[in-house]
Amino acid sequence: MTKVTIDDIARRAGVSKTAVSFAFNKPDRLAAATVQNILAIAEELGYMPNPVARSMNTGRTGTIGVLVPQPIPEIIRNPFLPEFLEGVGEVCTRVNLSLMIVPPVEGSMRRALVNAAVDGFLTLGLEEFKSTMMVLRRRGVPFVTVDSDPIEGMPAVNIDDQGGARAAMQHILAHGHREILILAIRSGKYGHYEQYAGTLRDRMQGYRKALNAHGLDVDGRQVRLMECSSTEKGGRQIFRKVLKSGWRPSAVVAMSDIIAIGVMREALEAGLRVPADLSIAGFDNIPLSAWVNPPLTTVAQPLQKKGRLAAEILLQAIEGQSDPRHHVLPTKLVARKSVAAPSAS
Repeated sequence: MTKVTIDDIARRAGVSKTAVSFAFNKPDRLAAATVQNILAIAEELGYMPNPVARSMNTGRTGTIGVLVPQPIPEIIRNPFLPEFLEGVGEVCTRVNLSLMIVPPVEGSMRRALVNAAVDGFLTLGLEEFKSTMMVLRRRGVPFVTVDSDPIEGMPAVNIDDQGGARAAMQHILAHGHREILILAIRSGKYGHYEQYAGTLRDRMQGYRKALNAHGLDVDGRQVRLMECSSTEKGGRQIFRKVLKSGWRPSAVVAMSDIIAIGVMREALEAGLRVPADLSIAGFDNIPLSAWVNPPLTTVAQPLQKKGRLAAEILLQAIEGQSDPRHHVLPTKLVARKSVAAPSAS
């Protein structure tokens, strides 16, 4: 089949090639009747615009990218991401934008963002990829950082990680727990929390402030810190390792709900009762946290609102309206049935 071109449409409609291009890319420059006629002829002939050529004409791809620090199969296993993307997607749908998830390419965020054909980026938790921000600036496309240390003069959207983490640990301590396992999201720092940045640093500061108020700290004896991937599998694997070690914490405080849910399921399979034998608290308040048995005590963050706000700010930046403010959304403790006083045994 012969490929239909804009020349064919122009001849059939009796207009110039420029007019055909305007009909697809800048319809406001033509009379409405002319646009309708050109588009009707294009549909009749089976014309399909070339998206690459179109983006060259308009300077826009009609797509925004979400830069994520992990491979797609791993990060998609955390229900945190779909909740966040739902908020982003609401904005994209309203203004007819597409959404692209941009993971590292062969471990390189630099390679990923250089190759991504988008009009702007939301960067999600990229504390370990500081050089990425430099490349973003050199590329010259707008971007908004999310769950990262704010950059001076650049828009950012975060939550009160420290306050939320402090509330979760205070809740555990108020129930009398002193043998506590903190499960951090895998960082590559191997539990050296003094090297944490961004979200991990803020949550650790919150946990430690609550512990310090009770004369405790992460000492490797009563209170221990371990890391795992932010997936159910990660939570199960790390708690299985704890069980094999012989140490029995009375409570687990996890930096994400999906880790906490993995711990809960591993504990139940091992014959432990939650919360009678083991109390568990998470972070995020994903929908699944209310459905597990027992329902998970957690820290609620406005995931969809965070996605909507970040996307709105990025959209403004793409349109040339800069908003360099650093937005911090509130968190709130949600006390459910996964936490109780430690058993006498």
